[in-house]
Amino acid sequence: MSDVVQWLAKALSDWLVKDGPPPNSPLCDFKRLNFELRLGDVLLVEGRSRISEVIKIITQSAWTHSAIYIGRLYDIKDPNLQTLIAKHFQGDPSEQLLIESLLHEGTIVAPVSKYHMDHLRICRPTGLDPDDAHAVIGHAIRGLGSSYDVRHLLDLARFFFPWTILPRRWRSSLFEHNAGGPTRTVCSCLLAEAFNQVNFPILPFIDRSDDGSIRFFKRNPRLFTPKDFDYSPYFNIIKYPFLGLDDLGVYRRLPWCDEAMMYNDNESEFTEQAQNYCEPCATVTHLHEVKPKTGDETYQQLENKT
Repeated sequence: MSDVVQWLAKALSDWLVKDGPPPNSPLCDFKRLNFELRLGDVLLVEGRSRISEVIKIITQSAWTHSAIYIGRLYDIKDPNLQTLIAKHFQGDPSEQLLIESLLHEGTIVAPVSKYHMDHLRICRPTGLDPDDAHAVIGHAIRGLGSSYDVRHLLDLARFFFPWTILPRRWRSSLFEHNAGGPTRTVCSCLLAEAFNQVNFPILPFIDRSDDGSIRFFKRNPRLFTPKDFDYSPYFNIIKYPFLGLDDLGVYRRLPWCDEAMMYNDNESEFTEQAQNYCEPCATVTHLHEVKPKTGDETYQQLENKT
């Protein structure tokens, strides 16, 4: 019976985490964003799987996943941590790596390149000391091998929804401290715990006394979701759009189609309609006319295909 349950659980997990098709054109310039990553950066991902759609509904945010950038294997100062990473990652040691927690895999180390077709955003902890950055990623690395806490995700859903049969706190794992239990986590909880280790604020509770003094209190790490790193005033948001608009007024030269044709978030239907309805743009016929930044190979590759 247990074998059947395990098989069903795996089948359901595989179905939930299977990615949908990538967008026809990416929203961000992955190569430029990849170059900009720094040790301790949080990378937000807009996922394409079924579980990602569930998380979007739960959190009311497009950001469904968070991971922490740990650099390359030789960027890690602690040889013990290097050994631990090598046990979980057998790829190129010069590969740029992330620590993340996934539903079907638990806490793993993975190359940044796995997200090259996804919508991404960098959240950089403002003023994080380099030694503290190593401490943060060290905490994340030591979490490798932990299982994914499915119950945590379900309890988080109950906590966020305004309607529920049971009280939000009743039998909720979000408010339990089970030091002796099995180690399980989810992506944002792992990252919040890591930053808590060095007293770096994400969304702290700030108490102001009558005498004007203030005290910071750490928020429960189990209440964090990916959007909290985007919302936090203590993280700088770094974006690299697919089409850079650094030059003054360059947006006026974008190849906009007729205003009567509006995109309603249904790519498959819209693409066919656009091909039948829209005339080829006469103002801008080639990508190089929009003046992308110098040295951007993404535009060069696309231009070669046209």
